[in-house]
Amino acid sequence: MRLAEIHQAITGEGLAWRGALHPGPEDAPIVGEARTLVLVGFVGRGHWPTFAASPEAADGAPDPLDRWSRRVIDAIAERLGAGAIFPFGGPPWAPFVCWAQKAEPVYRSPIGILIHPDWGLWHSWRGALAFVERIDLPAPDRRPSPCESCRDKPCLTACPVSAFTPAGYDIAACTDHIGAPKGAECMDRGCRARLACPVGAARRYSHEQAQFHMRAFLNAQRR
Repeated sequence: MRLAEIHQAITGEGLAWRGALHPGPEDAPIVGEARTLVLVGFVGRGHWPTFAASPEAADGAPDPLDRWSRRVIDAIAERLGAGAIFPFGGPPWAPFVCWAQKAEPVYRSPIGILIHPDWGLWHSWRGALAFVERIDLPAPDRRPSPCESCRDKPCLTACPVSAFTPAGYDIAACTDHIGAPKGAECMDRGCRARLACPVGAARRYSHEQAQFHMRAFLNAQRR
């Protein structure tokens, strides 16, 4: 019943359940005495309208999605008797990538973004609910990475400035491109490397959602 209650509280606020885990001793500096973490976020395009209709999305102040996430997830945590942890606002930075890989079948893709067998590259984590109690959890989903069976890996060749290299992600090449008129298509439609991935193609972000994230990424690099 406890998991059903938590799941309902999350989805009732327009967010997605993103798996759960029991933190280890290495997590203690971040989670304190919490013995169960439930991750919360977005999957696909279905959750975007809830944020888009919020006061934060319309007020013109910086970091609207982070502010909305904090307000909504703090309220869920208070209702459930949990703490709230966020992937932003550091340092210190909570290890959401490690937690996500323990909670769901997500794997690092060739372009660095975590990929999910169903959602592809179209998902995110907005926070975590930290419960002092140790809640029994279902067996984790251990489906393999879809990248293992992807022969062509079109994500590695779709970038117009070849920002994804064997040495890693060339952030400067990417931001120089999307910050110039020649990068208008990327800013309008979203990262071409991400769009090239065939996994979860039906879940791709909406036009508005893609533009929001591209603007946020470029603004963060310019700070």
